[in-house]
Amino acid sequence: MASEAPPFWWEKPDWRAMALAPAAWIYGAVAGRRLLKSEPPRISAPVLCIGNFTVGGAGKTPTAIALTRAAKVLGHNPGIVSRGYGGTYTGLHVVDPGRDSARYVGDEPFLLANHAPVALCPDRHRAAMRLMENGCDFIIMDDGFQSARLHMDFALLVVDSMRGIGNGRVIPAGPLRAPLTDQMRRTDAVLRIGQGAEADFVVRRASRAGRAIYEAQLVPSSAMQVAGGKWLAFAGIGNPEKFFASVRQAGGEVVETRAFADHHNYRPEELSALQQAANERGIGLITTAKDHARLSTMTSAPEEFLRRLAVLDVDLVFARKDAPARIIETAIERFRIRS
Repeated sequence: MASEAPPFWWEKPDWRAMALAPAAWIYGAVAGRRLLKSEPPRISAPVLCIGNFTVGGAGKTPTAIALTRAAKVLGHNPGIVSRGYGGTYTGLHVVDPGRDSARYVGDEPFLLANHAPVALCPDRHRAAMRLMENGCDFIIMDDGFQSARLHMDFALLVVDSMRGIGNGRVIPAGPLRAPLTDQMRRTDAVLRIGQGAEADFVVRRASRAGRAIYEAQLVPSSAMQVAGGKWLAFAGIGNPEKFFASVRQAGGEVVETRAFADHHNYRPEELSALQQAANERGIGLITTAKDHARLSTMTSAPEEFLRRLAVLDVDLVFARKDAPARIIETAIERFRIRS
């Protein structure tokens, strides 16, 4: 399976969604109540949450990186709070990219730690407090919108323009983490990433609710080494098709694709099969920065495989250049009002 989300979640509602409707109603009622009724603990620093309406990849990590960079430009010392999904750590941990492995801390926190201090903990309040103790004055919460573990001064919800919210149903009937109406009440702004019509419904709902709408694109940041090449592209992320499209956008010819589950931990025999398939076709191997983070810290990954592996990273580029500063400054202003 290419992702932890079943394929029918991203298709028009069918008998499977209908059959799971009672369970989805119960899940949605609990998730919606937690989102709307809880009073998460507050900290003495602004908190910007970057979340999404659904499970699966929507672009939160490049968004967090872009806003981290913007916060630094504005003179702040940002820190990132993460649950660390996909890792094996326990308790509270501050990521050390020079010593930790992606398998231990998770691929996304491992990548984020190259841009700002990252604290991992299921209790995001504890993680934020540790970052503040270490000198951070602006907290970016990577995901955690629905968890209600830390008060948010500004909630930016990311939506993929190619996938939208799928069939629009709540888990387990669809990919929504809580009813859309409940989530929209806690949302301050929506960021639509990419080109496509699947997110139009969410954008219209957000606009009618008076929420700010931002637009952005994922732009390949290492296109020169990809352009003109023929590739076997593989990825273990929430939406592998987005990566395959990025390789094509960078000028590469995608001859073959292999999709794995999100945060997939590769086995040696899988890497051997990928290398053999590429050799038989006389093409290169290419993957995502997240996958490379996992592979490069694997003790069992063959050095030859890593040497020939190309990595295509992406940067998030806002349609409006002032958008990151506007988002950060709004979060800070709301913090000052509540302080």
